[in-house]
Order: sequence, then C-alpha cells, then structure tokens
Amino acid sequence: MTITGLGHTGFWVDDLEKMRDFYSRVMGLTVTDEDPEQGIVFFSARPEDEHHEFVLQQGRTAPAGSKLTHQVSWRVDSLESIIDFHHRFRAEGIEVQQEVTHGNAIGIYFFDPEGNRNEVYLRIDRDVRQPFRKTIDLDLPPEEIFAEAERLLTEGGPAYQPVQ
Repeated sequence: MTITGLGHTGFWVDDLEKMRDFYSRVMGLTVTDEDPEQGIVFFSARPEDEHHEFVLQQGRTAPAGSKLTHQVSWRVDSLESIIDFHHRFRAEGIEVQQEVTHGNAIGIYFFDPEGNRNEVYLRIDRDVRQPFRKTIDLDLPPEEIFAEAERLLTEGGPAYQPVQ
C-alpha cells in the first residue's frame, strides 16, 4: 500500500465568507461546490483533475490562537508565481511569516485571515537535507533569487549540500 499524494485537507472556520473570499480571490482557488445551509465550501487548484483539495466549513470551536494545523502547502509552477504571490500578499496586507529557500524549494509562509499558516512553494529539483530554511529576498530579479538561494545553500555547510 503506497500513499501517492495528499487528497484534500480542510479548516473549521468562524467567518466562512471572509475565508471563502481569501482562498478564491487572493489564493486563486476555484470553488467547485458549496452548501450555504451546511456552511461548507470546496476548492480545487485543478478542478479539471480533482473535485477538491481543500475544504472550509463553518463551526470552528477552538479559540483564536489555538494551534490546530501546522500548515497547508500549495505547490506552484514557477518562480514568477512565487513572486506574484509576494506582491499580492503585500498589496492585500497578508501577514507573511517568512520568505525562504529550503534548498529544494523556494517558498512563502503566510497566515490566512483566521491565523492558519500556509505556504506557497516552488519545488527545486535537488535533494537537500532538511530542515534547511534561510530567508530570501523576493524583491530581487528571478535570476538573482536563484543565485542567492544557491549561495545560501553553499553557506549552510557540507551537511546541506545536495546529495550526489
């Protein structure tokens, strides 16, 4: 028996409309189904392939600030998409925790309107021992971002060099 990927995940929420707006308008996910009477919304990044990868449902009972989900990570297709999210989050006033290189990925950790931590990331085709997390400047041009990520990886020392 082999797990081939994450099917879907979801959050219990307080303000369904605010969260629906965030994940559809800011994050760009497609609403594939919803039931206002039950207070549930289904989203997909690939609606032609997957009915939903993410669900929001009204009814959060934990107090604000409770640690529930560690994070939800959203894979993107290019560094340009990461840079677009960098600018979008800034324009929307979204709380960003850190913009990073993991050696095997470049990503942005951020919080949705109810404080759930998310990440958008671009997978880099290399094997780097984890955890490796260094802040990176996404205001640089793309070629300089990649060069800085490489420099930070090298600066990390031999333990973080890509496996040959």
